[in-house]
Amino acid sequence: MRALPFDLRLPVILGPMSGAGICTPELVAAVSNRGAFAIFAAQYLDPDAVDRAIRRIRELTTLPFGINFFSPSSTQPLTGDVDPQLQLLAPIHNRLGLDPPALPTQLPDHFPAYVDLALEHRIPVVSFTMGVFPADVVDRFRARNVFLMGTATTVAEAQELEQTGIDAIVAQGADAGGHRGTFDPDLPGLVGTMSLVPQIVDAVSVPVIASGGIMDGRGVVAALALGASAVQMGTAFLTTRESGAPEVYKQSVLAATDDSTTLTRAFSGRWARGIRNEFIERSEASAAQPISFPWQNSLTGPMRRAAAQQGQSGLLSLWAGQGTRMSRDISASELIDRLAEEIRATQRSLAEKSFVAKEYRSAQ
Repeated sequence: MRALPFDLRLPVILGPMSGAGICTPELVAAVSNRGAFAIFAAQYLDPDAVDRAIRRIRELTTLPFGINFFSPSSTQPLTGDVDPQLQLLAPIHNRLGLDPPALPTQLPDHFPAYVDLALEHRIPVVSFTMGVFPADVVDRFRARNVFLMGTATTVAEAQELEQTGIDAIVAQGADAGGHRGTFDPDLPGLVGTMSLVPQIVDAVSVPVIASGGIMDGRGVVAALALGASAVQMGTAFLTTRESGAPEVYKQSVLAATDDSTTLTRAFSGRWARGIRNEFIERSEASAAQPISFPWQNSLTGPMRRAAAQQGQSGLLSLWAGQGTRMSRDISASELIDRLAEEIRATQRSLAEKSFVAKEYRSAQ
């Protein structure tokens, strides 16, 4: 088994949060500088923007960080009826002062450029989701000793990833915010984090990283007790000061309750967990079925960008996990310090409560 290739003060990894400008160089650097490990989300950015971000991160930290992008198998052919979606979006575009909605004739394929950039910049860790990497790409990374982390939402997916020769598996439970990492875009993947992690740990021989709904030190300790080598946290860092999420997005997450999120295909055409809002409800109430990913994602992009600029949270894809009630309005470094304190406190509490400890004390 290849060990995790980073020296962590605590076993926490900043999850890659694509879109909405959330994953800033400042957030990545702050997490790395405080003793955790950070992964920069490249997906949806053009290669020049990724190149600039990597250079900026290295101005802010001398410590290692990773990069994340989607498997090329995530891109699906255009399927579904576009016209109902155009009708759904037309009045919203008018309200936002946008031109009528239109489907692009083609979508950019940045995957080859992402691979080249990761190798060119000697990024030590590359993570991915929504499928496997092609064998030739895995070979290119392994030849340069890059540590590869793939996302699984089931045991079968984890085993398939291990067979491709990757180094670690991110076990993404249904609690997680954002897009589901399922290989099949039509399946949401509904196994919860605490159920998924031990089953994947038992089924593979590579390190497993728990992801989904983990927001504080108690969740970290629970994941480690189930056999995870570390945890990956996204929503917990979304509301930090260094996050580039629009303020209206942060406030929506901070105000959310334990039952505020839902799984939806409305924004992107692929199942994702986010806070229920106006657009999700409009989509569900209409006869308009989302078209395939990433075409639907591109179609709703102008609406989401304008909504962010105009502070209209009801039209944003407010991706967030099920632990939103535990979100905190603090800096990333403060969050990491609190996580470290909470991990220690939880470990002490467990030692005091444990059956073995009680039996030992009663025998004295």
